[in-house]
Amino acid sequence: MKITIIGAGSWGTALAMVLSGNGHKVTCWTIEQDVIDDVKSNGQNSKYLRDILVPNTIDFTMDLEKALKNTELIVNALPSQVSRKVIPDIVEYLKDNQPVWVTVSKGIENNTFLRISEVISQVGNIPKNNIAALSGPSHAEEVSRRIPTAIVAASTDIETAHLVQNVFKADFFRVYSTDDIIGVELGGALKNIIALAAGICDGAGFGDNTKAALMTRGLVEINRLGVKMGALSKTFAGLSGMGDLIVTCMSRHSRNRYVGEQIGKGRPLQNVLDEMVMVAEGVKTTLSAYELSRKENIEMPITEQIYLTLFENKAPEKAMYDLMTRASKIEDWG
Repeated sequence: MKITIIGAGSWGTALAMVLSGNGHKVTCWTIEQDVIDDVKSNGQNSKYLRDILVPNTIDFTMDLEKALKNTELIVNALPSQVSRKVIPDIVEYLKDNQPVWVTVSKGIENNTFLRISEVISQVGNIPKNNIAALSGPSHAEEVSRRIPTAIVAASTDIETAHLVQNVFKADFFRVYSTDDIIGVELGGALKNIIALAAGICDGAGFGDNTKAALMTRGLVEINRLGVKMGALSKTFAGLSGMGDLIVTCMSRHSRNRYVGEQIGKGRPLQNVLDEMVMVAEGVKTTLSAYELSRKENIEMPITEQIYLTLFENKAPEKAMYDLMTRASKIEDWG
């Protein structure tokens, strides 16, 4: 297939390598000339993926019209909060062409509370059955090194999910399929909030017991909000829920865990974000999830405390104390 990847960050580049390895014609569009120059001169995207050789079969360009010409599948690898700005330009160049869209962004849009597949559908006037989401425990740093990875392709149309599954699957990249795109997208987005909590736990000097409790009860919160929004509960026990939660809370590659760790050490949020090249999606998703939980009257105490820590300067130790001293209750999944 002729495939266009929008965004040449770490994940966009890693997926381009997967797809090119599968024999597809892949073009990565980016607004960063330095990335293009690095790839063409050195065979690397060292800004986002250090010490990884990028195959010369992948074309990197700033020319959006060129990137989209005759494309059959578009991968949206942009940060969640900027997707809305770029989609109209993409649609303008597509004209009568109607490719399949795949979103790999993991976030919830601020103010609208839309999942990114919904943003694509709304802004681009794209039928929902022509959009898929790809999510799961999959750090770009490992995928680019062909380390065995399993993820999920989701779409309201299971045939679209199967198409995406077959396009991406490789001997080191196992792809499952589902029609629960709500659960897959929300699992991928909300786990970043819990990863922030896990990082704060590390930075503030709490222990493994604390982190395990945050992860487990965090998954309950993800399930609680997800089911309210129309997802299937069982999805959150799978790769795009529990699986992604585990890797993002535990891995040294996790940007969200890193941000949380720095906050736990007492650093101001903006100082941490200013020094980062890549986006930690969980920060802005925390804002969306907190406001959405209040709108839907869903109890999400960990999300609330992370919101207060990030945006109201609450001390991590006080946030943990307030979580631990909440009224006793029966352990439940809902």
